Amino acid sequence: MPTLDRQDGVFVLDLGDTENRFHPDWAAEVDALLDEAERADGPRALVTTARGRFWSNGLDLDWFLAHPDRADAFVADVQALLARVLTLPMVTVAALQGHTFAAGAMFSLAHDLRVMRADRGYWCLPEADLGIPFTTGMSALIQARLDPRTAHEAMVTARRYGGHDALAAGIVDRVVDADTLRGTAVDLARAQLAKAGAPLATIKSRMYAPVLTALAEKGVRLAPDARPA
Repeated sequence: MPTLDRQDGVFVLDLGDTENRFHPDWAAEVDALLDEAERADGPRALVTTARGRFWSNGLDLDWFLAHPDRADAFVADVQALLARVLTLPMVTVAALQGHTFAAGAMFSLAHDLRVMRADRGYWCLPEADLGIPFTTGMSALIQARLDPRTAHEAMVTARRYGGHDALAAGIVDRVVDADTLRGTAVDLARAQLAKAGAPLATIKSRMYAPVLTALAEKGVRLAPDARPA
């Protein structure tokens, strides 16, 4: 399960050492840990990382297939989590040490900055290969955080981007060796500690107002013949 540590003013959210898929229990724990970081006083920032082969491999397909009556409601919960991270009142850095796919890739885009491992791991939106349409809110988030050409390529062709390709496409901000990944992310976050607070949250909320409206759309539904991302 996810854990939260603090290094001076930098909170380090560790998503876990499995595939770190979006499951209701997992998502609720992430949300609770974000509560803890947000309630803290003083300068602060957030780094989100993980251990093992995956940063996050998207939605928990087994859970969705076992709970079809709850699937659409949980997609709405996932979108609420994306919106929350997008507007957190502190600078956020995603440290991508492993594969970052589907909803996991969207979760990374909700962070302000992204640092990716150079030699291993892919960033990918595989929905086109899986025959799964993006929700309106997910589409809005991706298109707001990537330039149009990259968003089109990533969404339509399901390209897998390695670290250097992701940097060239503007998906990530830095590419580093595995042994310096977390430290680089923490250093980037530490440099932004003083920006935490309500004004920053307002800046983000106004910047991404159309995205937030789309992510808050009621009655989110998956396509009847599609599996979740």
